[in-house]
Formats: sequence, C-alpha cells, structure tokens
Amino acid sequence: MKKVDAKRLFALGAVALVSGSAFAQAAAGAGTSSVQLYGIVDVAYRHTNNEGPATNVGQSLNQLVGGGMSQSRWGINVSEDLGGGTKALVNMENRFGADTGSPNSGATGPYFQQSWVGLQGGYGRVTLGRQYNVLFDLVTSTYASYPYSPYMDVYKPEIGFSLGARADNMVKYMAEIGPVRGALQYSFDEKSPTGGKTVGGYLRYATGGLAAGLGYESYKFASGKEVEAWTLGGSYRTGDWYFNAGYGENKVDPLTSATDLAVLGAMWQGTINGGFGGSAFLQANKRTIYKLGVGYQLTPQINLGAHYFHAKQSGTVATADATANFFTMALDYAFSKRTDAYVEVDNTRLKGNVSLSSSAAGVGVNGAKSRTGFTVGLRHRF
Repeated sequence: MKKVDAKRLFALGAVALVSGSAFAQAAAGAGTSSVQLYGIVDVAYRHTNNEGPATNVGQSLNQLVGGGMSQSRWGINVSEDLGGGTKALVNMENRFGADTGSPNSGATGPYFQQSWVGLQGGYGRVTLGRQYNVLFDLVTSTYASYPYSPYMDVYKPEIGFSLGARADNMVKYMAEIGPVRGALQYSFDEKSPTGGKTVGGYLRYATGGLAAGLGYESYKFASGKEVEAWTLGGSYRTGDWYFNAGYGENKVDPLTSATDLAVLGAMWQGTINGGFGGSAFLQANKRTIYKLGVGYQLTPQINLGAHYFHAKQSGTVATADATANFFTMALDYAFSKRTDAYVEVDNTRLKGNVSLSSSAAGVGVNGAKSRTGFTVGLRHRF
C-alpha cells in the first residue's frame, strides 16, 4: 500500500470513530472493509411505590435511570469483504448508565457486553466470543414485546427466563434457507468456579407478517448440575397492528451449592423479571411464563403497546409455589428516525411465599406483594 493510502486510511478511520459515520476503504486484493460506530443514549425518570425496607414498605422511589426503554451503549461493527462471497465480521459493544456514565455491568463485570469475531458466507455465519445466546436471539427477533424496541429495559419479565441473555466463550453458527433460520451454540466453561458450559439452538420461520420459532438452551453449573430452558412463540403484523405471544420454561436440577444458587439467582431475580425474592425464591426448580401483547401504530409518529405476562414457580416443597402477574403499557413518540420519547406504566402482583425486592433499602426483600411504576424518557440512536 502506498504511503498516501495509509494516511488516507488513518484519517478516514479517525473521522468514523469521532463522528459515528461508516467509512469504506479499498482492501488489498479482496474488496472493501468498513468500520461503523453506533450507539444509544437513553435517560428516563422512573417512579415506583413499595420500594422501602420491611419496616416501611410503602416508601416510593424516584430516580433518573440511564436506560429506560433501552440500555445506553456504544459499539463498533467491522465488516471486511474477503472475496468469494465471504465476509469477516467483528462486533464490540459496551453498556453504560447515561445518568452517571458508569458501566452497567458494575466494577467486576465485562467492559464489553458483546465482543466477537466471525465469518459469513453462503454457508451461513460462524461467530466466536461473548455474544447473545439463542434464547435471546429468538425472542427478540421473532416475538419481541415491541417492534421498535424488543422490550422495556426497566421492566422486562420475559428476559429473566433467557439464562442471562449472553454467554462467554461461545461458538455460534447461524444459517438461513428461504424463510427458515436455524442456529446452534456451544460455550466452554474453562473450569470456571461458576460453570458456564452451554448448549442450545433454535429454529425460526418468517414470511410476510408472520414469524414463529422454537428454542432450547442448557447451562451447566460448576457442580455438573443443569438448568434447562426452552421457549416457543410467534408474532403477526398486519397493517398498523402487531400481535405477539410466547411461552418460556426453566427447569433446574436440585441445587445445594451456594455458588450454583448465586448463579441461578443472578439469572432469575431483580428487575429483569419483576423483582421475585423472598425465602421461597430459590427453592423453586421450575418456572414458566406466558406472554401476550399487542401494538398499534396510531400515527406515523405514535406507537402504542400493551403486554401481559403470567409467571409461575414450583418446587419440591409447597412453600416454593408462587405466581406473578405483570402488566405494562407504553406510548412511544418518534421525533425522527433516531430520536424518540416514551411514557410507560407497569404493575406487578405476586402470590405465594415470595415478595418484591427493596431498591430503596439497597438489598434484600421487603415483603411487598405489589408494585406500580411509571417511566418517562428520551432516547437517541446513532
């Protein structure tokens, strides 16, 4: 490559990283390569009740959150044409709270929530690294709660059943033949004290406004015991209407290791599934969820959506049995293709020997059986 070409490549790369625009540069021999900076900045006001400690359950919580509808993030996509219909792909993505600028994953979490490299061609796509698992891929692409955002980040009961949504050390293969798409995943535990070996796959069919799919994944703990998850659902778009329905199930081997239980708790509890907690929470060895939703494009700028989720858990002891009902409604107003504002209202009701978490107290549960919240936010995508 000539010296002048190297300078041009460097300059174009700097512009892309600063401005977020994609650039293309002739590669030696094969074709073109591109680097694209992308991201979302989302900040919202959120109010919830029954957030206090057990001594004063009825306290409310007012907060500014750095991701209401979507987690704030920035990322880099790389694509290089290798010739013969094959491309090299790279993705790196960091998540952060736009309200404070701090990483969403905390001090001990990964800097990049996604970090993978892969090849794509007529044979399909192979990707290696930290990436979304097959359960998350299937639900968000096939029967997502909202067509313009797969779910509300501050209230997403359906994601609590996806075994953490991502996995480290993963090899994933995906291929499409006409309207059918299939994928397989495998991740290595590398003798980690928390385990981490996964095996899974999905099949998806989509044509016109109809999409449906079935997915399965297992996660092996360090003890050798497993949690198995599967999901089935579909969606239909016709005119201004969007309908979706789905089912998810997690089944767990009896766990006695504190490390295993901590891993399972991280997958299951917190705001990702409405705040299940209490003494019976980790006694459960089976959890199910049904989801049903509808969306309507009221005007070119206004989208409406409403969703109902029913979850149930059961175990070998009667005290583990419990149910939860989640309901959420949202209105999204698009100022442009990149900037929108939204209002969301949600309600959680629990039955059984479980209770909600106490965010105002910082940790633990407070004994509350119901909670109502609302969120008002602004989001920009670039």
